[in-house]
Amino acid sequence: MREFAVWAPTPERVRLRHRRVGDAHPAMDTPMLRGDAGWWRVELELAPDTEVDYGFLLDDDPAVRPDPRSRRQPDGVHGMSRTVTPVAGPESDRPWTGRQLAGGVIYELHIGTFTADGTFDAAIDRLDHLVDLGVDFVEVLPVNAFNGSHNWGYDGVLWYAVQESYGGPAGYQRFVEACHARGLGVIQDVVYNHLGPSGNYLPLFGPYLQSGHANTWGSSVNLDGPGSGQVRRFILDNAAMWLDDYRVDGLRLDAVHALVDRGAVHLLEELAVEVAALSAHVGRPLTLIAESDLNDPRLVTPRQAGGYGLDAQWNDDYHHVLHVALTGEKVGYYADFGSMSAIAKVLRGAYFHDGSWSSFRGRSHGRPVDVRTTPAWAFVGYSQDHDQIGNRATGDRLTASLGPEDLAVAAVMVLAGPFTPMLFMGEEWGAATPWQFFTSHPEPELGIATATGRLAEFERMGWDPTVVPDPQDPATFTNSKLDWSEPTTGAHAELLRLYRELIRLRRCRTELTDPRFDRIGVSFDDAARWLLMDRGGLQVAVNFADAVATIPVRRHGGLLLATAAASVDDDAVELPAHSAVLLAPSAG
Repeated sequence: MREFAVWAPTPERVRLRHRRVGDAHPAMDTPMLRGDAGWWRVELELAPDTEVDYGFLLDDDPAVRPDPRSRRQPDGVHGMSRTVTPVAGPESDRPWTGRQLAGGVIYELHIGTFTADGTFDAAIDRLDHLVDLGVDFVEVLPVNAFNGSHNWGYDGVLWYAVQESYGGPAGYQRFVEACHARGLGVIQDVVYNHLGPSGNYLPLFGPYLQSGHANTWGSSVNLDGPGSGQVRRFILDNAAMWLDDYRVDGLRLDAVHALVDRGAVHLLEELAVEVAALSAHVGRPLTLIAESDLNDPRLVTPRQAGGYGLDAQWNDDYHHVLHVALTGEKVGYYADFGSMSAIAKVLRGAYFHDGSWSSFRGRSHGRPVDVRTTPAWAFVGYSQDHDQIGNRATGDRLTASLGPEDLAVAAVMVLAGPFTPMLFMGEEWGAATPWQFFTSHPEPELGIATATGRLAEFERMGWDPTVVPDPQDPATFTNSKLDWSEPTTGAHAELLRLYRELIRLRRCRTELTDPRFDRIGVSFDDAARWLLMDRGGLQVAVNFADAVATIPVRRHGGLLLATAAASVDDDAVELPAHSAVLLAPSAG
């Protein structure tokens, strides 16, 4: 016997429509019995490994709706669900024991554009490149089921199903196992703050959404209203699925500032408690990383100290100070950033806005981090990511506006800085391909609305509408795929060698992974545009200026790395424009 169950407190009647996969007979409808808390259940005489296509008929609606907890949607998000054989099982003769985030390097990638084929299996063929690069974690943009063949993944509507065009659940399992076999941890990007615009049938089943609360993407998920207990359970069980069933090593939680939860125990704290318990059970580290624009250190403050107890959070402030220093761009939310003093403030305390005035917001923003007790690795630092590239009008990377010298400086600041470094796919060789906003909405009206809305947004900002790609144009997706012929040629190969060497130095120099803020010293000259970072005696000197800079340094043990020919003396280093050096600690 096999039980089928669904939480559906809204309808008065629920029937299960089902058919064995490959059975030529018409599907059957079987009434379900209502139980406690709005759950409906029925048992069928089926062998455990029998695959079944199924869905639910709600009241008198003739349309079959997919299972909100569907593990597979072979015919897309509007089609029937399909059962899958549990993916749990031994990975190899040597069980994977996981990786801790501290000291690690993250590599963010999108399955659909990482390779020409855009599948899990094609991505597996490129994993050896990541091993040679030296990264520790692969962070995968959302792979939950969405309508259409390609998009960023943040418009998912069936959070338990793996996108079929990428290879479905079996392909995902192969990908995770292949990463682990190479010593790479996997961090899965998940979206719990909203659902996509097409194929979202969850409100027909129950109060999954709060109509009174909205965010940028639509109605908020119901975390504190009537029926919210089962909605929270829906999210917590989904997190456990990725971490336990698929054995991923961590979750990146999208835009947690959009989670509206006024309960005494915030969903994030509840998630951290359950993941910690699961980690103890499976015997390997499980990591939770938040994306948040709140600059609120309570996210990574231990629960014992009144925080939520997450492991880390993305640090957009570090991106912003680096981006402005490198590009000179000061529009919009970049207005407050870019000086050497701003970089120094972030290096010493994680946030630039820590209760300070934010001109973009027109108010004070953030609160200070307790640097005495918070490790620097709890903040993920980067010069590029999918948002900061893809949400630009043309999806242009730093490569489009910076020369090789500045790209090298960006690499030094990320990989020799105090935060957990994260690279965006192709960054390591200065990929010339853009990474643009792309969609494949099958509904013409939704595609038009998406394209015109994005165009209007950038027209208001003064962009020429002819240069803004149409997200529905298949070429926008194709143009965003990495060109794997680049890494072996010219300046691309030179930059890749630098990234490999910087990551190698992180592995052999303990100063570069030391998480203590009180061992970070920073001196700078805003007028001359140079900065000196001291990492426990290892000094990182950077010249952001267009002119040669002479930077006073402390006693050191010689040159470890230089991005350009530099003159190094005992008490000073002369750096060419747009260059950086790493100096070993003094032996004395």
